[in-house]
Amino acid sequence: MKKALVLLNMGGPNSLKEVELFLKNMFNDKNIITVKNSFIRSLIAFMIVNSRKKEAQENYKNLGGKSPIIGHTKRLIEKLQNELKDTYVTYAMRYTPPFAKDVIKDIKERNITQITLIPLYPHYSTTTTKSSLEDFYLNAKEFKLNHIEKFYENKNFNRVLIKKIKDELKEKDSNEYNLIFSVHSLPQKIIDRGDPYQKEILSHVELLKKELKNQNLNFKSISLAYQSKLGPVKWLKPSLEEKLKSFKKGKVIISPISFTIDNSETEFELNIEYNEIAKELKITDYLVAKCPNDDDDFVNVLISIFNSFR
Repeated sequence: MKKALVLLNMGGPNSLKEVELFLKNMFNDKNIITVKNSFIRSLIAFMIVNSRKKEAQENYKNLGGKSPIIGHTKRLIEKLQNELKDTYVTYAMRYTPPFAKDVIKDIKERNITQITLIPLYPHYSTTTTKSSLEDFYLNAKEFKLNHIEKFYENKNFNRVLIKKIKDELKEKDSNEYNLIFSVHSLPQKIIDRGDPYQKEILSHVELLKKELKNQNLNFKSISLAYQSKLGPVKWLKPSLEEKLKSFKKGKVIISPISFTIDNSETEFELNIEYNEIAKELKITDYLVAKCPNDDDDFVNVLISIFNSFR
């Protein structure tokens, strides 16, 4: 094997002990806490970690003591490796093991010289794509590297997302449901500084609406909402909680389009926390579509992207 395919993602705790490491690494990232002074940034990170650690550990206890992102990613890697016989397929996480520097060391020991990187974020953001790519490039200067920065416009990827919505609906009538495309929120100030994330999200929603129309899949309403905000700063709106209030006593299905792999923000936030909010609002049916994970069609999407670099 002379080539490697590396999937990049933010990661998640492999155990309850790793929760603190995950939070510490995330909030010390200059792309997340955008304060220029490193000392002030580390101080802010320290306060956030201390305030969130116990709650986060409790959340992960509800998920079996670790993030679901780990198992899903390993299954995805296995399927890709089975298809790409002449390529070494692996993954690197931004905030938890395996870290980029360790993955690069492994690749170097295999005498591989060319690496293709696919960040598993469909939309480009400085907080995700940029952070993961620059971390990898910093540690892999001796390799020939290429990468993709976004893939939300990929038609086959969007068909996978629609497929996941259909899978969750099963035999239920889509016309009775309000479809909410849910995405991770960002502080408004990051968008104001030029981050293209929100523009790409809005563009993606329009593409998905067209695909739904092509497949004759109709909903009572289709909207966008932002989840996972943290702290007192101004975040992108509308929040998912605000949007759910619009559908009291109605039926809702959530499609988490900014995530390709199920993680705590889908398995815990959407399936548990927001489910409780839905019950309080007397929403009569609350559904959450799965992320692509290791779906065979998503495997083919990633192979197609990789092959475009051959």
